[in-house]
Amino acid sequence: MNRPAERPAHRPADTSVDRPVAPAAPRRTVRAPEASRFNALHAGAWWLWALGLAAAASRTTNPLLLGLLVGVAGYVVAARRTDAPWARSYGAFVKLGLAVLAVRLLFSVFLGSPVPGAHVLFTLPEVPLPGWAAGVRLGGRVTAEQVVFALYDGAKLATLLICVGAANALANPVRLLKSLPGALYEVGVAVVVAMTFAPNMVADVGRLRTARRLRGRSTGGVGAVLRIGLPVLEGALERSVALAASMDARGYGRTAQVPPAVRHTTTALTLGGLLGICAGVYGLLSSAGTGYGVPLLVAGAVAAAAGLRLGGRRSVRTRYRPDRWGARAWLVAGSGAAVATALIAAGVADPAALHPGVVPLEAPTLPLWPAAGALIGLLPAFVAPAPGPPPPSEEPTP
Repeated sequence: MNRPAERPAHRPADTSVDRPVAPAAPRRTVRAPEASRFNALHAGAWWLWALGLAAAASRTTNPLLLGLLVGVAGYVVAARRTDAPWARSYGAFVKLGLAVLAVRLLFSVFLGSPVPGAHVLFTLPEVPLPGWAAGVRLGGRVTAEQVVFALYDGAKLATLLICVGAANALANPVRLLKSLPGALYEVGVAVVVAMTFAPNMVADVGRLRTARRLRGRSTGGVGAVLRIGLPVLEGALERSVALAASMDARGYGRTAQVPPAVRHTTTALTLGGLLGICAGVYGLLSSAGTGYGVPLLVAGAVAAAAGLRLGGRRSVRTRYRPDRWGARAWLVAGSGAAVATALIAAGVADPAALHPGVVPLEAPTLPLWPAAGALIGLLPAFVAPAPGPPPPSEEPTP
């Protein structure tokens, strides 16, 4: 008996074979572009950001806020610094800040302090001094109040140094020199040479110590320091001679002829503007001059800008591919200004929160709004162009 043929069971169509599957849409993420020669952040924006953090640090002695500002500067440096020689100087500035803090504490312990105290920690042998040295002592009682006061004062100065070190590690000094007005070109060259001396010296010391380590020689002790110091000084002298030769070859120092009236007007505007800026900055940094600080600062900046514009006529220097001040530069500089504004406003509204009591001793607390204002300084870590990966090393061909 013939049985009917069985129909094959229905199988779902294999979509992976019958028709191609559309690739998944890429996830859109908002991130800063990779830094290049064409989109590099303006060097002046980094300095304005760092000076904003430094101005904020000068308004408080609260160690929690100072530590927060140091953390903000360190995070931005770790996220946006490159492998250039000047970028390696941040660690040296941190060590310098710690050294300043230690020296401030030692001075307070051995030379005394005008801060009265009731909690005696220990007593040192006191050296008697003549009558003309009244108010100065060597040794004697060391109280907790004077040690805490010295700690707060030294921490503020150390934070200022670390903020300046962050600007040195992030801003390219050569590009900063290109952005200066023509009237400040000669002064800017001297400042840039002075600024690059310390980073280059730190890089030379690290390179020589590594070379001694690879040769199996010690890197500590007085003898090693003397053997490293001579090549470092020799390298600095060679760089100075090369810099002088390149400046002379480029016609450095040549100026154009301008009428005497323009020169006198330029001098008056520039000096008056700089004096106004100094008085305005002093007013902003002191608690008593907050009212007149901003008007003087604005008037001085306008006068100085006009004087520099007129003084630029004497310069015959040209710029090749000048850096542009774009939206990211405004965000970076504005974040530093926002941090300084937040701390200044907090000092006016609640000065006790920014200056913990020493007599009597009080535990410092972290105020909410000043801390939130300090966190605005993290903005450059997300909007500034990210440094590119290091170039791949070339392997030798067999």
